[in-house]
Amino acid sequence: MEVTASSRHYVDRLFDPDPQKVLQGVIDMKNAVIGNNKQKANLIVLGAVPRLLYLLQQETSSTELKTECAVVLGSLAMGTENNVKSLLDCHIIPALLQGLLSPDLKFIEACLRCLRTIFTSPVTPEELLYTDATVIPHLMALLSRSRYTQEYICQIFSHCCKGPDHQTILFNHGAVQNIAHLLTSLSYKVRMQALKCFSVLAFENPQVSMTLVNVLVDGELLPQIFVKMLQRDKPIEMQLTSAKCLTYMCRAGAIRTDDNCIVLKTLPCLVRMCSKERLLEERVEGAETLAYLIEPDVELQRIASITDHLIAMLADYFKYPSSVSAITDIKRLDHDLKHAHELRQAAFKLYASLGANDEDIRKKIIETENMMDRIVTGLSESSVKVRLAAVRCLHSLSRSVQQLRTSFQDHAVWKPLMKVLQNAPDEILVVASSMLCNLLLEFSPSKEPILESGAVELLCGLTQSENPALRVNGIWALMNMAFQAEQKIKADILRSLSTEQLFRLLSDSDLNVLMKTLGLLRNLLSTRPHIDKIMSTHGKQIMQAVTLILEGEHNIEVKEQTLCILANIADGTTAKELIMTNDDILQKIKYYMGHSHVKLQLAAMFCISNLIWNEEEGSQERQDKLRDMGIVDILHKLSQSPDSNLCDKAKTALQQYLA
Repeated sequence: MEVTASSRHYVDRLFDPDPQKVLQGVIDMKNAVIGNNKQKANLIVLGAVPRLLYLLQQETSSTELKTECAVVLGSLAMGTENNVKSLLDCHIIPALLQGLLSPDLKFIEACLRCLRTIFTSPVTPEELLYTDATVIPHLMALLSRSRYTQEYICQIFSHCCKGPDHQTILFNHGAVQNIAHLLTSLSYKVRMQALKCFSVLAFENPQVSMTLVNVLVDGELLPQIFVKMLQRDKPIEMQLTSAKCLTYMCRAGAIRTDDNCIVLKTLPCLVRMCSKERLLEERVEGAETLAYLIEPDVELQRIASITDHLIAMLADYFKYPSSVSAITDIKRLDHDLKHAHELRQAAFKLYASLGANDEDIRKKIIETENMMDRIVTGLSESSVKVRLAAVRCLHSLSRSVQQLRTSFQDHAVWKPLMKVLQNAPDEILVVASSMLCNLLLEFSPSKEPILESGAVELLCGLTQSENPALRVNGIWALMNMAFQAEQKIKADILRSLSTEQLFRLLSDSDLNVLMKTLGLLRNLLSTRPHIDKIMSTHGKQIMQAVTLILEGEHNIEVKEQTLCILANIADGTTAKELIMTNDDILQKIKYYMGHSHVKLQLAAMFCISNLIWNEEEGSQERQDKLRDMGIVDILHKLSQSPDSNLCDKAKTALQQYLA
């Protein structure tokens, strides 16, 4: 009550008829709220905000009063997120943006400072900056007014530039030209905020990045300025942000991966950020940026892996903060304990990038102390981000045949992975199911136990997902599972998947899903007894599906796979008859023998060879029927083909007729 009573006194003074007393009241209020969150909350509850905004916008208010109102509002915004929400509810942003049209610089700066505080809060929607199309050009014009307008406006831009649409708006309004010269400002804060602007503008944006490469500031190209800013004598924040700018320009294709500014400057700078001496957030940002830089480039992965013992250095990310940590600052320790999971996430991300392509690097990572145990632990952490990073890391390492046969088996990685697959968000499911595809390859010792733990149902479930990436992975894993599998597994797959679902997948709009489903069918229909067994139960539907695909508008690869499935069916003992009694299919095979694309001609040839093979029962009748259809004439023509493969296959087939 006491606090509220004294707070009410501040609010009441805002309504005094004497403007001088109102001004004094606002100044006293300013002094009362600095650093006092309770006081801020009280004043908001008591309705100070609408009155301050009214005074700020009132024509009759003096510039001094307006400026002091903006300062108090800025101070209130510095409090909790709830304070910012209350200010937003009172429509503070349009009022402050309106204030920027004033001729008075001090008032403009106070409005910008308050806007900066509000826009940097996580509860403020960035879109509010772009609602009125006149705002961005006006802010660009204000950049030249003072070092404060430069600092605040750059900070607003760097916080509100989220995604390509925002980048385009800022770029089209001349952000690059207007901000570039600020990199040589005398004020460190201005240089820093300008640098941050460039990092968010360039991120995944080829248009901006290509422009930045050629921008000159005082006769020096921007990339050279960024390189100077990441030297060791510069503040860490500046080194990191410059390294980000160069990284993003490189990833957007504006700087080559073998350019010295990447190999000799950016990469070593980011590795330095991963060392024990750096603060937690610097180590996190350094590792994540480095992971992004080297992700697509095997040469950079190799260089990074041998720079400053990086692989061993990252192992320290899992031991932090340890009981013997040199953190004397209790507040810091408390903060770091709350954020230690971010270090683990960053380490997993960087390990995933390092091991993306090179077998030796993967081996080094896995041989790092307790690495596999750490990843397995990461799979069950409470933080979704850590789980996702751990799965990505594991997926990257699972590209190694050697590791699938050894470390992955020793640590029974499939167990926690199957658990992750039970109920995870889609982004984790996509990576985890990709990895399951690798664990189900025929040479992987994990294949058996995974099958026994109910993988077939799980994967058939994925094929029904709305998400095409999950449908692809589900069917891909089933395809790997069916490869050279025993009859029982194939029967399980067909039963769990159901023929209805199989045909749904064969008419899927996603080409990858269709290709992997054809691959699954081809693997199911291999080895004679299996072909005959499956065709005896599902023959009619499979022949229907094959006909539909061969008649449909599909690319060469799809049709080639489909003809290969027919060739497998033609290799069956009883299954052959399903082709021989189907004149429509026989005409299609004949048509593809004369197709303009060699791949399709070869696939059709396989069908014919399997149908006319001499040593098999009924071959004479089949040969006669095909001769009557004109197949022998086509074979003679193909035996003259300039394609040696096709020519050989045709000659071999003709020999069956002569034997």
